[in-house]
Amino acid sequence: MNLEKPINKVLDKKAAQAKAEHYCAYQERSQQEVRSKLYEYGLKSYEVEDVISELIQSNFLNEERFAIAYTLGKFRMKQWGRIKIKMGLKSKRVSDKLIVFALGKINAEDYFSTLCHIMSRKAEQVKESDPYKRKHKLIQYGLMRGYESDIIFDALEFSALL
Repeated sequence: MNLEKPINKVLDKKAAQAKAEHYCAYQERSQQEVRSKLYEYGLKSYEVEDVISELIQSNFLNEERFAIAYTLGKFRMKQWGRIKIKMGLKSKRVSDKLIVFALGKINAEDYFSTLCHIMSRKAEQVKESDPYKRKHKLIQYGLMRGYESDIIFDALEFSALL
């Protein structure tokens, strides 16, 4: 039994570009995601780069727009912290400069209130009676969600969860 992913062989660059435009129109994509998809279509590297540049010129592909959409989406929907969002953007090969710019779009008050909210929800679930172990579990949860340790400590003091 062959478990490898079949390659969708697209014969010409024009058809691949049309598919890539549809792929980008559906939701914001990073250049790396589109590049990988084009290689799946069986294009050569010079063809892939041509299609990428065409997509950028026609504004189907915009790395800044992708970084902002990814950042705000992961923060609002999944309630991820800046560290986890940054790692996600790095995995999509977004430049450090754009990552800093996109993370700057997160409102500081919303960030803190979101952390307080998820920490208070977690505090209700933690059944630990030892205050040190309880605090440790809550800190670990905040770190796992991608929040910075200093903000986690502030949220624990502010919410009086211990």
